[in-house]
Amino acid sequence: MEGNAESPLLTTYNVEDIGPIKGVNDFFVQFGIESKKLWYLAAPAIFTSVCQYSLAAVTQTFTGHVGTLDLAAFSIENSVIGDFSFGIMMGMGSALETLCGQAYGAGQLDMLGIYMQRSWVILFVSALIMMFFYIFATPLLLLIGQTEAISHAAGKVAIWMIPQLFAYAFNFPIAKFLQSQSKIMVMAYISAGTLIVHTFFSWLFMLKLGWGLAGGALVLNLSWWMMVIAQMIYILSGTCGRAWSGFSWDAFNGLWGFVKLSMASAVMMCLEIWYFMVLILFAGYLKNAEVAVDSLSICTNILGWVVMVAFGFNAAISVRVSNELGASHPRTAKFSVVVVVTSAFLMGVLMAAILIIFRHQYPAIFVESIEVQHAVYALTSLLAACIVINNIQPVLSGVAIGAGWQAVIAYINITCYYIFGIPLGLILGFVAKWGVKVRMMIGTVIQTLVLVWICYTTNWEKEASMAENRIKQWSGKKPKPVEGEK
Repeated sequence: MEGNAESPLLTTYNVEDIGPIKGVNDFFVQFGIESKKLWYLAAPAIFTSVCQYSLAAVTQTFTGHVGTLDLAAFSIENSVIGDFSFGIMMGMGSALETLCGQAYGAGQLDMLGIYMQRSWVILFVSALIMMFFYIFATPLLLLIGQTEAISHAAGKVAIWMIPQLFAYAFNFPIAKFLQSQSKIMVMAYISAGTLIVHTFFSWLFMLKLGWGLAGGALVLNLSWWMMVIAQMIYILSGTCGRAWSGFSWDAFNGLWGFVKLSMASAVMMCLEIWYFMVLILFAGYLKNAEVAVDSLSICTNILGWVVMVAFGFNAAISVRVSNELGASHPRTAKFSVVVVVTSAFLMGVLMAAILIIFRHQYPAIFVESIEVQHAVYALTSLLAACIVINNIQPVLSGVAIGAGWQAVIAYINITCYYIFGIPLGLILGFVAKWGVKVRMMIGTVIQTLVLVWICYTTNWEKEASMAENRIKQWSGKKPKPVEGEK
């Protein structure tokens, strides 16, 4: 998968765009060809995403067997403080998916390493700023109305998880750098090895040795840094060719323009991730807060697990769209979107069916409390619907990242999630007494419909011209004006 001769992903700038689709037979032929390219990227990306997400999920699962307060504390820290920083770091790092992907598609490999180093600088400074949210987590949680017991316990966990924040700052730029070159298998191997080690030592420290949540935090921090170090060893070994030519002072040039694109990417991504953070917070205001937080956090944990499949598709379609637009292949980019949305929908239906089949068994995996198990079981049907919808939405966000629409999607996310989604969720949850159920999917449904419409109405020839200009701009050349640029 690292660029060998058998790879179905030939260098995009050396091949032609696909021709117009003529008839059903031509459609299925091209669908098969594009599916092979997509799954070549998506399969290891899905595996990598599941492994990385499972690090915190494994810790949360073991925490559920330590105690209900411990589970609530870790859920709040992981879903509120942790996801706050995760969203910013992953979002800012996703700027590289646009820049590196389109530069790679155009054959300008020399800039990839510079882009990654610029992203390191920006994300490291951002981590220094966000560290204060970890330090003052307890008063912040108390300020927004969380119970005193949960706030103090979650604040202690937040202090323990500061090293993970700085691991994010280096991990996400590295991941986007490797993804843009289709070097995803190495990330899968590293993530799998880390997950195996993480699971064993989490069990050893948290349950066997009785270190509890402190042991889980220690192992989770070390696991994220283990991935960062392993990926850096791979890059420094010379396997990336022209894409990595060593550390350079050029990383400090043009930082402000890079910051603006990174911030647009962060806002786009954060508004999606923080939506579920807000749901967890609102659950803390309901009657019997610990049960509400625990049940909803387990559901979002499961949803996060299966949505990692969509994040794998997200990474794959971001690479496909950015590479093809960078190579001036608008028809291929457009057809890639059709293939990935179809594939993601079918995978979502399959995973939802599995969850419904085992609805009586899975709650006990996460928690021993019978009351919480019943609460999770009651949410299963809606959770299954969320799985289908949330398997499509991240894929469409990947299209947006590959095409460079981050700023536009940020406005859409504000409208869908925060102007419509959360207010409707509050009305249905507290006025109509529908509890935590419908709030899980309102904003996502609205946003998914809007993104489908945008992709359907996009002029892909114009997007290819805009990609060419973007490459010229970041390489120091003067871009030509393109009417209607997003």
